[in-house]
Amino acid sequence: MSNFSIYNHVKLGIVHFKAYPQVVNGTGPIVETLRKIVEDDFWTAVEVGMVKDVKVRNEVRNLLETSHMEVAYASQSKILSNKLNLNSLDKSERRVAIGSLKSAIEEAYHLGATRMRIMSGKDPGADKREEAKDIFADSLTELIEYSNSLGNMYITLKIFDRDIDKCALIGHFSDAADVAEVVSKRVKNFGLLSDLSHFPLLREDPKEALEKVKKYSLDFHIGNCVMRDKLNPMYGDLQPRFGVPGGEIDTPDVQNYFQILKDMKLIGPDKMPVLSAEVRPLLAAESSEVIVTNTKRVIKEAWAAVK
Repeated sequence: MSNFSIYNHVKLGIVHFKAYPQVVNGTGPIVETLRKIVEDDFWTAVEVGMVKDVKVRNEVRNLLETSHMEVAYASQSKILSNKLNLNSLDKSERRVAIGSLKSAIEEAYHLGATRMRIMSGKDPGADKREEAKDIFADSLTELIEYSNSLGNMYITLKIFDRDIDKCALIGHFSDAADVAEVVSKRVKNFGLLSDLSHFPLLREDPKEALEKVKKYSLDFHIGNCVMRDKLNPMYGDLQPRFGVPGGEIDTPDVQNYFQILKDMKLIGPDKMPVLSAEVRPLLAAESSEVIVTNTKRVIKEAWAAVK
C-alpha cells in the first residue's frame, strides 16, 4: 500500500500568511516564519502572499527556489485589504483592480509561483449578478492573458461564501461553473479552487457541488469555520483550527473530503493538484506552531481512513 501515500495524490501545502497571521499584510517576520514551513518536509507545497519590501521579496524568492516546493501565490489578502473588485459595475474601479492584480501576477512570477489564487469581488445582488459574472469573466480573461504573456502560471479562482462573511460574487459552485465555462474557452491555464471550509458557509454538499465543476482543473483547500452562532468571535470565514468548539470541520469531515476527491478521481498520480491547509491561531492561548501541528495530525489521521 506504499503507493497509497497522500504524496502520490496531491502536493500537500499550507497557506503561510494564515498559519502566521503577523505577515498577512506583506510585512513582519516573513522569511523567518516561511523558513519554518520550508524546513518541514511534511509540506511539499506552500502558498505565499504579498511581500512589500523588495529586499525581503528577494530573500523569499531565494528561500523558495532552494526549497523544492510547489509555490502558489495567494492574492486574497491583497484583494481584501485594498477592497479590489474585479466584477465592479464601475469601470474605473474595475481598472484599478485589474492593474493591481497584474502587479500581483508579476510578483507571483518573481517568487517562482506556478499557481496564483484570485477571488471575485462583492456580490451585487440577484438583479445585477449575471451582469457582474460577465464582467468578472472579462476581467479574469484579461488577467490570464497577461499572465500567459509572461509565463505558464495557472490562475485559479477561489470559491468563497455568498452571504455570511466575504459575500463574494463567486459564490456558489453553479456560478463558478458558469464563469469557468466562459473563461476556459477563451484562455489556457485557468482553474478553480474548492475550499472545504466554505461548503458549510455556502450550505452546499461537497460531492454535489464538485460534480458541477469537476471537468475544470481544480486545486483544493481544507480548513474550518464557525457559522451557527453569530455571537461567537470566530463566526464567519476566519479559518480557526480543526476541532475548535463550535466549528464545522474536524477529522471525519476532512476524511470524507479526501474520500470524495479520490472517488471522483480529482486527485491522484495523474492529477497531483495542490491541496493546502488554511488555518490560523485565533484564540489567546493558541500559537502558530501548535495550530500547524494540529493540522498535520488531522491530515495524517484523515488520510489513514481513506479507502
